Amino acid sequence: MNFVQTAFPVAAQTIAVHSTAATAVAKPMNFIQAVILGVVQALTEYLPVSSSAHIRIIGDLMLGSDPGAAFTAIIQIGTELAVILYFRHDIARILSHWFTCLFGKNGSDWHHRMGADDRDALLGWYIIIGTIPIVVAGVLFKHVIETTLRNLWITVTVLLVFGILLWIADARSRQVKSIEDMNAKEALLFGIGQMLALIPGVSRSGGTITFGRVMGYKREDAVRVSFLMAIPAVIGAGLFEAIDAVKNYKTDVMFPGWGATIAATIVCFFLGYIVIIGFLKFVSTYSYRAFAIYRIALAIIVALLLISGVLPAVSVAAAA
Repeated sequence: MNFVQTAFPVAAQTIAVHSTAATAVAKPMNFIQAVILGVVQALTEYLPVSSSAHIRIIGDLMLGSDPGAAFTAIIQIGTELAVILYFRHDIARILSHWFTCLFGKNGSDWHHRMGADDRDALLGWYIIIGTIPIVVAGVLFKHVIETTLRNLWITVTVLLVFGILLWIADARSRQVKSIEDMNAKEALLFGIGQMLALIPGVSRSGGTITFGRVMGYKREDAVRVSFLMAIPAVIGAGLFEAIDAVKNYKTDVMFPGWGATIAATIVCFFLGYIVIIGFLKFVSTYSYRAFAIYRIALAIIVALLLISGVLPAVSVAAAA
C-alpha cells in the first residue's frame, strides 16, 4: 500500500468508484493521517486562509468525516502555545502593566486603574474587549456553529467572499496606524472580525486582518493584533473543549490514540512557530494578495469537488 492509499483511503476509493463521500463510513485516523492534519493545522492556523476549512476539507478527503472533537481541540493548543512562545515578551509586558494599573499602583482612581496613561495596560483592556464578541457568539450560537455552518457550500461561499474582501481592503486601504493607535471602538471592530471566524472558511486571522486593513492599520500590525487577540479566545475555547473531549474520547470513533495525537500536537507547535516567523516577515514586505488569490482558488476547487461528489456538503459525522 502506497502513501496516498494510506493517508487518503476514503478519497482514493471515492474517486475510483465515482461514489460520494457521504456514503463512506468514517474510520479512526492512523498515525500518518494524524500527523498530516497536524501539519495542515500548523500551516493554516495563522494565515488568512481558514484552518478550520482546511481541516474540514482534508479530514473528509482522508477520513470521510471531520477528524473529531478531541483530536482537533488538542492539536489547536499546540499552535497557540507557539503564539505564546513567540509573543512571550509582549504578553508578559501587557499582563504586568495591566495588573499594575488595575491594583492601583499607578494611581488609585478609576481613571488610572483602567490604564489611562499606560498603553500596555490599555492594550490589555482592548484585547479583552476584542474577545467579547467571539465568546458571546460562541455561546449563543454553539449548536448552529457546530452543525448548520459546517456545510461545505457555506465554507466555499465565505472563502470566496472574504478572499475578495481581503484583496480589496488590502489594495485600497492606507497603512497609517500601528497597534499603539488602537482605541476601544477599533478593538471592538477587530473583535467582530474575529467573531466571524466562527463560520468555517472566514479565518480568524483573515477576519481581523481584513477589518484592520479597512481601518488603516499597517499589514504587520494587523497581524500582530490578530495573534494577540486570538490568544485568550483560542486557548480558553481549546482548553474547555479539550477537557470535555478528553473525558469522552473513548466514545469518539475518530480519535487516533494518544501517541498519534501528541505527535500531531508537537508538529503543530514547532512548525507553527516557524510559520509565525515567516508570515510576519512576508507581510512586512508583501501584500495579502497572494492569500486572497489562494482563497478564491481553493473555493473554486472545493466547489468542483462538491459538484463531482468527491466531497459531501455535510460530513458523515455531522449527519449522523
